[in-house]
Amino acid sequence: MKIVVLIVRILLGLIFFVFGLNKFHMFIPGQLPSGVAGQFMTALVTTKYMMVVGAFETLGGLLLLLNRYVPLALCLLAPVIVNVLIVGVLMTSQALVPGLVVAVFWLILFIRFRSAFAGIFQPHLAN
Repeated sequence: MKIVVLIVRILLGLIFFVFGLNKFHMFIPGQLPSGVAGQFMTALVTTKYMMVVGAFETLGGLLLLLNRYVPLALCLLAPVIVNVLIVGVLMTSQALVPGLVVAVFWLILFIRFRSAFAGIFQPHLAN
């Protein structure tokens, strides 16, 4: 299981580090999807929102690659993955398969580091 976690951590880290940096430097050519998904992406790019997403992806990916603060990296990447899945379900099926792959990778790492998240699953009442 240690080898699986190592491979998954490195793959997930590379995916988010590379695609996060791509939002800043555009070294991977691509086109916007058509229809509503394209309009949505255009709005995200035009407002520079994608730069913020890219920063979270780059930082989360780097932390995974460095094997430092892995639970923090998982927290940073979780909302990005959720949004990729939502876009895949609601707007374009092109995002669904990559979203499911990174979600499975994320889940494998989450299970490995679940003890770091134990406190958020306890029903404490605010005083």
